[in-house]
Order: sequence, then structure tokens, then C-alpha cells
Amino acid sequence: MADQVDDGAVEYRQYRFVPPDGATTMLVIRHGESLPASERSPADLTDGHSDPDLDPVGHEQAELLADRLAHEDFAAVYVTTLRRTAQTIAPLADRLGLTPIVEPDLREVYLGEWEGAAFRKHTSEMHPVAVQMATEQRWDVIPGAETTDSFQTRIRRGISRIAGAHPNQRVAVVVHGGVIGMIMAAATGAQNFAFVGADNASISEIVVVGERWIVRRFNDTAHLDVMSRSPSA
Repeated sequence: MADQVDDGAVEYRQYRFVPPDGATTMLVIRHGESLPASERSPADLTDGHSDPDLDPVGHEQAELLADRLAHEDFAAVYVTTLRRTAQTIAPLADRLGLTPIVEPDLREVYLGEWEGAAFRKHTSEMHPVAVQMATEQRWDVIPGAETTDSFQTRIRRGISRIAGAHPNQRVAVVVHGGVIGMIMAAATGAQNFAFVGADNASISEIVVVGERWIVRRFNDTAHLDVMSRSPSA
């Protein structure tokens, strides 16, 4: 952008980012912390996917998320088919008077035989397949797990569907850690696991305009800082 000054010269200043016309701004939020998994009591399954409730810590994170975002203007809020996303957005949706919309294509990557408690167990114990998964940066080394191409394709489909419904609007989308990692990798051209590890109830942000995805932030957890502070002596 340019400004003309008194002597007729043109100055070119730096300005804050403005989304392109027709773009959709998406706050991509990871669900709050879910209940611990154990072999004695594995998580319930929904369409084959692990579907635990939020842990009490996750509910506290959801309230802090609502405190952070309650003043923002959202055209819609989206969740997946898995209950932890709906439970995470509930406090904010109530404050905004919005009914969450389900976008099934943004559910977590399918982990095949490691759904339930197995994924957390095997990754914590550095199972050889878990090591191979991290080294090769693909989920489908797990028996029966979803391929990278399938995962990428449905995520792009879900994001495109939301963007198509909300040009020039801002939306909140509560998803899962693997989904956020894949969104960020697709937007930046990074390796598949470069952005794995988004914190529970963290906020990332992309601006979608056509096939272009612009990353504005990743893993913003400023609203959760209060949870880690120790009481004053």
C-alpha cells in the first residue's frame, strides 16, 4: 500500500496483515486433555475411533479457552464426531449463543489396532513400531492405521468445506493433535510430523483463500498460563 505525502512523494509503509478478500480465518483449537487411558478401561470407540471424555483438567482448560475467546466475533464453531471436541467448545459456544456444527472429515487420524489404550501405551514404552512411525513420519506403520494420503485428503476436504461456507468470516474449529499437525504441514510444505505435539486447548490459526493456506500462529497457550502458576508464598 502507498501513501502520498505533502511534497507529492509516495511512501510505502508496513501495515498489519489483512486477510485477502473472500478468505476465511480459522482458529484451529486442540481439544482439552482427555481422560487417561489404561488397558483395564480403554476408551469408548465411535466409528472405530477412541472417544474418551475430557478429564477434569480438560474441562478447566475449556473454561479458560472460553474466557480467552468470548469477546471474539465468530460466524460459527465447528467440532468433529468425537465427544472431546464438543465438550471443549461447549463453554465458549454457550457464551456466544452458537450451536456447534459437526465436520466429520476433521476427526483424528485412525490408528487401526492401536485405538483404545494401545497408542498411548506403545508410544510411552517406545515400541519398535512407534519408533518407526516417528522416524518415517507416517501413521500407517501401525497395523490397520490410516494412510497419509487418506488423512491429508479428508482434512483438505473438511477445511475447504468450512472455508466455502464462510468467506470473509472468522470461525473456531476444535479438532485433534494429529489433525493440527497435518494442517500445518500442508500449509507450510513441512514434513508430516513437523507440527505434531500441539498442546491441549492450544490455539493455532490459518487463513484460507482458495487453495492457499496462510499460517498466522501455532500452539498459542497464553490463556492456560494460570494453570501452571504456583500460589504465592
